[in-house]
Order: sequence, then C-alpha cells, then structure tokens
Amino acid sequence: MNKIPIRHINPTRKEPELSESFSIRNVRDMLAGEDMVQELHRHDFFFILALKNGTGEHDIDFVPYTVAGHTVFLMRPGQVHRLVLKAGSEGYLLQFSANFYALRHSLLRKAGNISHYQLNETRFQKLLSALSGIFEEYTAKQQGYQEIIKANLDIFFIGLAREYHTAADHANLYVQEQLDVFLELLRTHALEQKEVAQYAAMMNLSVYQLNAITKTAVGKTCSGLINEYIILEAKRYLLATSNQVTQIARQLGYEDVSYFIRFFKKHTGHSPEAFRHNLG
Repeated sequence: MNKIPIRHINPTRKEPELSESFSIRNVRDMLAGEDMVQELHRHDFFFILALKNGTGEHDIDFVPYTVAGHTVFLMRPGQVHRLVLKAGSEGYLLQFSANFYALRHSLLRKAGNISHYQLNETRFQKLLSALSGIFEEYTAKQQGYQEIIKANLDIFFIGLAREYHTAADHANLYVQEQLDVFLELLRTHALEQKEVAQYAAMMNLSVYQLNAITKTAVGKTCSGLINEYIILEAKRYLLATSNQVTQIARQLGYEDVSYFIRFFKKHTGHSPEAFRHNLG
C-alpha cells in the first residue's frame, strides 16, 4: 500500500521566509476554470478553505461534507482529507504553520475543534471581509503587513469562535472552555496517556468533574472521547502509512497487539487489516 502524501507549505523565491509559514490564494484564480481533485492526504500545517460559493465534495477524517457557499473548512495538522472542488467556486484558501500564529493559539484552538462551519450570508460576509484584507496585505506586502495579516486572522478566528459558542450562556461557556482544554490535551498526550484520571489530574479536576463536563458538552463520557480519538489516530496510521498492524499498535501505545485488534474491531466493526483493505 502506498503512503498517503504529507503536504508541506512550499516556499517561493519572492518571499521564502513568509511563504514557508503562511500563504493565501484566491480560489477562483487557483482553479483557473478547472476542477481541483486532491486524493486522500494529510498536511503538517493548518488549512482553511472559505467559500463564498462552490460545489464539490470534502472528506475530513473519514467524515463526508458537501461543498457549498458560505462554508468554512478548518483543518489542523495531521488530519487527513480528500477534496473535490468544482470550477467556478469562489473564496480563499489559507495555509499556515502553527508557529506563524503561535501567540494566538487559544483562538485557533477554539475554532479548530470544528472542521466544518456552515454560516448564513451575513455572518460569512464578516469573515470574508477579514480574509479579503489578508489577501490585499499579502499581495501588496507593504511595511508591517505580516502584523496586519495576524490582526485580521484574529478577527476571523474570533468570528469562528462565536459560531462555535453560539447560544452558550455563562455556565455552559465554562463547560465548553474546559472541553476545549481537554481536547487539546487529548491531541497532545493520547498516545501515551489513555486513563481519565490522568487528564483530570492535568486539569486539576476530579474524574467525576471531568466526566460531568464531557457529558454536558457533547453527551459522551471522557473515556468515550479518548477511545474515539485513539480509533481516529489508528485509522490515520492505517491509511497514511504502510506500517504493519503490530507497528501501528505500538505507535499508539499498545504492546499487546491482540488487545489493540480487538479494541479496533469493537469500535469499528472491522479488523485493522480489513479497514485498510476496504479504504486503502
């Protein structure tokens, strides 16, 4: 099985320092009247596709979405996706490294917990205005343009964070913020730490409190969310590498390969090899 490519931000001759960490493209110009078809792959950077209008298909971490107008797709490094974007689609495509936006990480963390945003025209237009400002600064490259780009990214991500927290009251906002922290810790430590008590300790909470937070926010136990994330990582490894199941089990922190196979089949209905064969 061939490896799924990991794509990087390629520097340009004109602006090698910035282009290694940030780029923005006009979607209509990028398509140039032709469909864009990207087979399953993953990135080592953040990927944002904001479409004023468009058609196509977008699969992110094995979840299918329909491409439409007033839509924002936000992908974190490591996620896998397949994209079909039809000619005539309009909007912007942004790519940037984690280091480029490191000082605003909390905003990005909140917005990045959702991969697909469907907005109404008014709310989308506000986000589009910020992206248009970024595109103008990126194109003109006048003095201080990088800081203006980051300031407009702040506006953009605040707008997405508002969508994420729509209709939340003060109490629920605390729950959602704690969930955000837990999910960030999970993405960072899941391969080494799989016990609820470990995450509760990192957050200075009891196991009961952490479970109450996840149940209130998403209707799932903390252990359920941990298992979901490990299964997702397993699927990524199975399709993104040609490693043997034994190697993948160890990469995911399982020395007992038989246990890992049973765990995977319990949650997916397929053995790891069957999953790879069917989707690879």
